[in-house]
Amino acid sequence: MSKANAVGIDLGTTRWKSYNSIYVAFTDIERLIGGAAKNQMAMNPSNTRLIGRKFDDPAVQSNMKHWPIKVIQGEGARPKIQVEVKGEMKAFFPEEVSAMVVTKMKETAEAFLGQTVKDAVITVPAYFNDSQRQATKDAGTKGQGERNVLIFDLGGGTFDVSILTIEDGIFEVKPTAGDTNLGGEDFDNRMVNHFVAAFKRKHKKDLATNPRTLRRLRTACERAKRTLSSSTQASIEIDALFDGIDLFTNITRACFEELCADLFSS
Repeated sequence: MSKANAVGIDLGTTRWKSYNSIYVAFTDIERLIGGAAKNQMAMNPSNTRLIGRKFDDPAVQSNMKHWPIKVIQGEGARPKIQVEVKGEMKAFFPEEVSAMVVTKMKETAEAFLGQTVKDAVITVPAYFNDSQRQATKDAGTKGQGERNVLIFDLGGGTFDVSILTIEDGIFEVKPTAGDTNLGGEDFDNRMVNHFVAAFKRKHKKDLATNPRTLRRLRTACERAKRTLSSSTQASIEIDALFDGIDLFTNITRACFEELCADLFSS
C-alpha cells in the first residue's frame, strides 16, 4: 500500500520556531510569497489582510482607511484587492491571495518530503465566522488542497481530535473526542522528572525541593522538546542549576519518545 502524505497549515501561528510569514507581494517582475514578500513591505507598501467579508462590512470600511492596499468592490459585493502586477493593474479576491500562500506551503512541503502532497488540514483563528471559514476552504480548494479528514489539536493542557467527511465540497464534522487532562505540559513533565532523577543519582541532591530550580529546568526542557521536533538530539545547558552545580547534558528524540510512550499510546 502506498504511503500518502498530508500537510498541516496553521494560518495564525506566531510562536513556533519554523514558520512562514503570511505575506504576498507583487513587484514589477514577479510575485513573492512568505519572508521575501514581508521584506517588500517598507519599499512596496501599496502591494502588501481581508477574507470572508462583504465590501460594505463596517470592519472592512473602517480598516480600509488604514490599509496601504487599495480595496475595491467586486462581484457579489465582495471586496477585491487591487495591485499592480508586472505593470498591469489586477484585482484578486482575498481567498485567491490566500490560495497563493496555501500553494506555496504545499510546494514547500513537497520539496521537503520529495513526494506529492494531496491532502491538507488548514486551521484558522477560532474567532473566524462561517463566511471567513468558508473563504479559507475555498482558498484551500484553489490551492489544490482537495480534502481534510482529521483535525488534531494537542495544546498546552488539553487534547482534541475531530474527524471530518467531505462530499461535493460540503464539510461535515463526525466524531469528536479529546482528553482535557492531556497536553504539552504532560510531555514537559516527563522530561523534567527524567532529569530530576538523573541529577539526584549523580549528585545526591533533589532539584524538586527548590521551585526556582524547577522553573529553570522546565524552561530548558520546553526548549529541548521544541528542538526535538526537528532534530534527533537536543542539549540542555544550565549554569549553577542547584548549589552551584551546572547541568550540561543532552537528550535524544528516541529517549524522549520512550519517556512518553504511555502518553502516545493513550
